[in-house]
Amino acid sequence: MRVVVGMSGGVDSSVAALMMKRAGHEVIGVFMKNWEEKDESGVCTSEADWADARAVCEKLDIPYYSVNFAKQYMDRVFTHFLEEYRKGRTPNPDVLCNREIKFNVFLDFAEQLGAEKLVTGHFANVDCANGEYRLLRAADENKDQTYFLYMIDQRALSKACFPVGGLLKSEVRQIAREAGLPVSEKKDSTGVCFIGERNFKQFLSNYLPAMPGDMVDTSGRVVGRHDGLMYYTLGQRRGLGIGGGGNGQRWFVVRKDLKNNVLVVHQGEDEALLYTHEAVGSDLTWLSGRAPVGEGGTIECQARLRHRQPLQDCRLTLSQGRAFMEFPVAQRAVTPGQSAVFYQGQVCLGGAIIDEKT
Repeated sequence: MRVVVGMSGGVDSSVAALMMKRAGHEVIGVFMKNWEEKDESGVCTSEADWADARAVCEKLDIPYYSVNFAKQYMDRVFTHFLEEYRKGRTPNPDVLCNREIKFNVFLDFAEQLGAEKLVTGHFANVDCANGEYRLLRAADENKDQTYFLYMIDQRALSKACFPVGGLLKSEVRQIAREAGLPVSEKKDSTGVCFIGERNFKQFLSNYLPAMPGDMVDTSGRVVGRHDGLMYYTLGQRRGLGIGGGGNGQRWFVVRKDLKNNVLVVHQGEDEALLYTHEAVGSDLTWLSGRAPVGEGGTIECQARLRHRQPLQDCRLTLSQGRAFMEFPVAQRAVTPGQSAVFYQGQVCLGGAIIDEKT
């Protein structure tokens, strides 16, 4: 079987390529370049990653290509990313990148090369039950990436192959070491999908005009100035620039008042204001292509409100295109713009974009 492996230059995709070759498949490595600008140090991290990807492909003796989807990334992912920040929300570009780039335009490219499967280094699994493809959690719960994959569709799932999904991260690195892969000790990538680690405040300021405003406490008293609501997240304590007056304890972000461009903060260790038992989301996406219950229906499931969060029990009600979530255990810093992803056991059902806590 001919397969295309999305080579990121990291250890996970490298081991995925190795495993497919060892399984006897015809393997083609493809590196995607989706961001062309250099970081604040003048470094283009994709150049180093491309060099690592080439070195691995040469070690494995497989053909390799580089493709440039920078325009598609800008149009389909980064523009939306900026628009969400402009609204004062906190988006997750990795989710959209998987749907729009990796399992859309890149999948199209792989099929043009004659690939029957698109292989990546994601920690996830896929199976097929009763003619329906399902996205399953990875063996390594700490590395599980189904949270970032909940927006892909049945076509993508039918073509997707995740060889490392049944392994622990430690096992992936050990396979890489034993095979002599040059990226066996390379650290995991962090930061924005394809953009990498940045001074995020500086990075955002290059694209969006900052709108400074007042910081107020929960009584409405002005206690400082903020640099722009887009630079702050709920629960944030560092970088607020407020002195330790009052009781001398640290301040943290409670809420963003977008209408009045005001950042609401609170002082102290008691974070009760950050917790909620209920939240509402929209922009629902289901991996099966259909909702698990009908209009007004309710299901018991588990939810993850951020990557690597332990699964939380959740009662989910679907009504008028919105997801109403109830949690028996209060959730901290439920953040508009982030994803709420729903599960039943090992199966990832889909998810929603969080609009608000209630």
